[in-house]
Amino acid sequence: MDYGKFKYESAVKARESRKNQTQTIVKEIKLRPKIDPHDYGTKKGHVERFLKAGDKVKVTIMFRGREQSRPELGFRLLQKLADDVTELGFVESQPKQDGRNMIMVIGPHRRAPERKAEARPAPSQPRSVPSPRSEPAESAEHAAEAEAAEPVVETPAPTDA
Repeated sequence: MDYGKFKYESAVKARESRKNQTQTIVKEIKLRPKIDPHDYGTKKGHVERFLKAGDKVKVTIMFRGREQSRPELGFRLLQKLADDVTELGFVESQPKQDGRNMIMVIGPHRRAPERKAEARPAPSQPRSVPSPRSEPAESAEHAAEAEAAEPVVETPAPTDA
């Protein structure tokens, strides 16, 4: 085997292996401990959208001033969020205090993300491109109905005499 063929085959293998890989994307959502219920619902909707797309979500709760003395409020908020999105993802890293912030990472369940399934057609379905001269293919039922509905009468071609 020559070197050119070896190099080509290794490039093809590398391309095939890259085709099946997915890039891990970490999205971040920032919250405050005293969040309004409607605002919480909006942020939860963002987290759900990110998890459905197959991305990880880093949830950060920012404490300011006297809020730093009540980290249990942030912990309860993160636990509530984790319970609300449990059907879409799981907690990868438990909530932990990091200075003024409390951080938790939620990852999607192991399944194919929706955006990738919609973007790529199924490989089992062959693509057929009709030629410009051929008529569109009809099913057997439509062809039988067309023959029964329209009788074909052949007329002789006129001759020049």
